[in-house]
Amino acid sequence: MSENNILVLKVDIDTLKGYLEGAPRMADVLQKYGVKSSFYFSFGPDNSGKAIFRIFRKGFITKMLRTKAPSTYGLKTMMYGTLLPAPLIVPPNVSVIQNIFKAGHECGLHAWDHVRWQDKLSRLTETEIKADLQKAYDAFESALGVKPRAFAAPGWQLTPAALAALDSFNFDYVSNVRGRAPFVPQGFKTLEIPSTLPTMDEIFGADGIDDANITAHYISLLKPGLNVHTVHAEMEGGSKIKLFEDLIVQALDKGYKILPLREVAQNIKTAPEGEIIQGFLPGRAGTLSLQK
Repeated sequence: MSENNILVLKVDIDTLKGYLEGAPRMADVLQKYGVKSSFYFSFGPDNSGKAIFRIFRKGFITKMLRTKAPSTYGLKTMMYGTLLPAPLIVPPNVSVIQNIFKAGHECGLHAWDHVRWQDKLSRLTETEIKADLQKAYDAFESALGVKPRAFAAPGWQLTPAALAALDSFNFDYVSNVRGRAPFVPQGFKTLEIPSTLPTMDEIFGADGIDDANITAHYISLLKPGLNVHTVHAEMEGGSKIKLFEDLIVQALDKGYKILPLREVAQNIKTAPEGEIIQGFLPGRAGTLSLQK
């Protein structure tokens, strides 16, 4: 096994529940095995309840049933922003992000308002996107005393206006699309490092994949070189925490290094230009941004 075989565990934090409960639980598991990860935080209002409007997208209801969304996210979370006020995810309680940062994990931006980015990005101007990014940027800096150096887009949603807005923040890299290998989007300047593996919510409950065999399935998908796997504080940090630990154990046993994405980015001297397209992936409702 080559020493360059790498698995990045890219933790997305979308909700208050994921922030308060899932992220610390995942950090504890990572600490147990002496490995570091990359955590991307949503900072603003938890508007998870508004995701119900995705019900009209093909495959959304099937996905909700397969992943048992009510038990995964909790009924309170599924009412935030509709029947219940939307609480801020990070600003009132910075101890969680501070503890994760002090433990040596990479911390980056995921969003200000996760649902707004994922569901309304195509209707937002570059100025509006910059304003939302600036709010998250400022909250991050206030919490940790350092500037964020990386961003990961909610739902792998991108537009030219979003790419331009992200370029203006001079991040070291972004991880916004699904694809195969690092590249620089044509016409822009910021290094893109795609997620390369399917997420748990895309494959769990489909094609006979369940708790008993999903870890073996993921191990079978690992390729030589760089593998970037997006996990969620609400799922792998919740009821599937044992599967998160199993994946770490088996990947290490197979000789894979588990590294934060910043270490991967630091070792990329040049990257080819590449094109981003909109398309579909099995198990995901609606379109998302893909490396062509």
